Amino acid sequence: MLLVTGGAGFIGSNIVAALNETGRSDVAVSDFLGHDGKWKNLAKRQLADFVPPSELADWLKGRKLDAVFHMGAISETTATDGDLVMDSNFRLSLRLLDWCTESKVPFIYASSAATYGDGEQGFADDPSLPALKQLRPMNLYGWSKHLFDLALLERAAKGQKLPPQWAGLKFFNVFGPNEYHKGAMASVLAKRFDDIKAGRVVQLFKSHRDGIADGDQRRDFIYVDDVVRVMMWLFASPSVSGLFNVGTSHARSFRDLILAAYSALGTTPQIEYIDMPEQIRGSYQYFTESEGERLRAAGYNGGFTPLEEAVACYVRGYLDASDRFR
Repeated sequence: MLLVTGGAGFIGSNIVAALNETGRSDVAVSDFLGHDGKWKNLAKRQLADFVPPSELADWLKGRKLDAVFHMGAISETTATDGDLVMDSNFRLSLRLLDWCTESKVPFIYASSAATYGDGEQGFADDPSLPALKQLRPMNLYGWSKHLFDLALLERAAKGQKLPPQWAGLKFFNVFGPNEYHKGAMASVLAKRFDDIKAGRVVQLFKSHRDGIADGDQRRDFIYVDDVVRVMMWLFASPSVSGLFNVGTSHARSFRDLILAAYSALGTTPQIEYIDMPEQIRGSYQYFTESEGERLRAAGYNGGFTPLEEAVACYVRGYLDASDRFR
């Protein structure tokens, strides 16, 4: 059996889908469903069990698992409840790490590119403790993920016991099907698609930095299929452990992203640029781009879907379909 925490969420439900598609029906999910329609992310899936997070510790007792995919977290970059975030993102991760260590179960978990903060230290997934300690996340979510990376890598540096395989994945800007419940944290494409489809003007932020054009703020956008492909490769490569960036290593602008959606629909772009809110101007990132050499050096050669192709797949296969769910 396999366990996917956060398995009803965006990336988690895509992992469950990929596992089902390989013939694995022995997949247990631990998550909250709530009232925002997250259940639809799993409506086409087959599960062996669904475990409320409050019951997970008891459920794990005496359990034999092939792997744990730990995607469960409070992922809102605007979260402010420090105690709740620490319990969900840090302490639960430590408990799962301890269980996987003692039970000798592979542990693949979601870190985040938010651990890099404003990017002044670069985006190299250097797993050394001195390099990690230089990072300064800009929000509570990023800090909670960073703390767990530090805790795990310190154990590794000291030669302490760890699971037979462990992998922390610093996801960059992931987009794709099953992200609709995320609200403000959904991708810009998901949030703006209905406007694009309806012919309404799409608003993007102006630039407030010299030398950068309006809408040319750049991110390392990566399609969720590529993210899942990396995790399926890791699951099939038990000798590979480490902390890895998961991005395309090719930053593109928000304007590129939206223009690709118009192109996929074959419609004329209508974009206007609005002032960025004052409260976020000082902390807004104008550029993120993963350095992906460590993942390739570990043996991953699956490549990444070009932005225009990924957007076309998302738009035509999901956003512009009667059923948007994978």
